[in-house]
Amino acid sequence: MANGRSITGGWSARRKAEAAIVLVAGVSAFAVAHASLPAAPKVRPISAPASAVAPVQVAQADAGEVLIAFEEPVPGRQIISPFGLRQLPWEGSGRLHEGVDISADAGVAVVAVADGVVTEAGTKGGYGRFVAVRHTAGLTTYYAHLGAIGSDVKPGVQVEAGQPIGKIGSTGVSTGPHLHFEIRDPDGKPLNPAMFLGRAFAEAGDLPLDKAKRYSGRVRMAYVSFIPASKRALMDAKSDKPVLIVKRVTTDAQDEAAAERNLKGLAEAAAQQEKIDGLKGLSIGPDGRPRAQLSL
Repeated sequence: MANGRSITGGWSARRKAEAAIVLVAGVSAFAVAHASLPAAPKVRPISAPASAVAPVQVAQADAGEVLIAFEEPVPGRQIISPFGLRQLPWEGSGRLHEGVDISADAGVAVVAVADGVVTEAGTKGGYGRFVAVRHTAGLTTYYAHLGAIGSDVKPGVQVEAGQPIGKIGSTGVSTGPHLHFEIRDPDGKPLNPAMFLGRAFAEAGDLPLDKAKRYSGRVRMAYVSFIPASKRALMDAKSDKPVLIVKRVTTDAQDEAAAERNLKGLAEAAAQQEKIDGLKGLSIGPDGRPRAQLSL
């Protein structure tokens, strides 16, 4: 029995050792096989498509880039008298037209061109009924010759771009229903509105303040269909002036010699003659002198 137990015990120990060797070999083989497998893909959190969030980001950027944007004070209407030197029929010489005139029928709405605060609303001199609005960067817009001012448009009231502030009229020194519109810089100097209307500016440095103050030296003759009552006496006085005939008192040779001597000054002289009261439709001869009747 002792030998049987010894033999049995020996076989049992051997079998246990063999089983352990088989188990270790199996685990090693599995580890090697697992290591050879491709790495599992990493799982990323689900997020909204880029197209769903991009518009919001763009809108925020746009909102931050615009300092001030200008709309038209009378949408869809044209400028009939631009910024620059202009002479009205009853005036003796040209003077600066400090804004633009926009044609429209009486009663048509006039809107604020940009967000701002009303600084003036009432009646003043040649402006007639008018509204003044202060905007960012110290700019001020003026809306003149109004037929009516909005009942809620008063100094200190905030207005938004496109908000009606009055109606087209012909008050003050006006030649008929229209809007006289101005833009002035922080120092009160007039700027050419054509350089601002319909445009947006990101920074104060982008505003064309210096360029908008410039204007041509040419005087535009204004043609109107209605003469204000306060100017009719001046028109009557001009129409009663006698006609003067300019006579030629020099020869062709003298004229040619004079033209040669004054060649450098002819262009300047011609520009100045346009400003002289009564010189209309003159033809200039080869000597640089007028050849026509003058109504003085």
